[in-house]
Amino acid sequence: MSTTIIILIVVAILILWAISIYNNLVKLRNNRTQAFANIDVQLKQRHDLVPQLVETVKGYSAHEKEILEKVTLARSQAMGAVGINDKIQAENALSSALAGLKVAVEAYPDLKANQNFLHLQTELADIENKLAAVRRFFNSATYELNNAVQTFPSNLLAGAFGFHAEPMFEIAQEERATVEKAPEIKF
Repeated sequence: MSTTIIILIVVAILILWAISIYNNLVKLRNNRTQAFANIDVQLKQRHDLVPQLVETVKGYSAHEKEILEKVTLARSQAMGAVGINDKIQAENALSSALAGLKVAVEAYPDLKANQNFLHLQTELADIENKLAAVRRFFNSATYELNNAVQTFPSNLLAGAFGFHAEPMFEIAQEERATVEKAPEIKF
């Protein structure tokens, strides 16, 4: 009789342990999803601001049509992206297109002095800073989830419950060379 009780206690402990691991994995996955929802809020603001910025630049730089079309197309693709991984890829493309727009704007001194453009540029910079912050939070949540999925003992149950390592929100490969290069400072 006592061995039956011991076996039942061990089985109960194992069941409670599995429930605890599962609940922790669910919390971490939900935290990551919520972190991406925060990114979505900032991306919505960014998507709303980009057309205003493009229209302002159009007035000054009619022959920069290719760059403006690239930004517009990237924004459209980013808005239509479904799922976290697709949105990450689309937003990286939009970031690249916006970087190209910033470079093109440097050739227009009148545009850089325009109050409307300066206001939009300030708003865009603010949104980009907020995006950087929420992306860091998202990557932190992803890191925690990936650690739980890949470390012992939770890795024993993670695969069985459908949990797997998720990608981080990283810069696009095209931007990596630019980011890793030291900025040129000219006086």
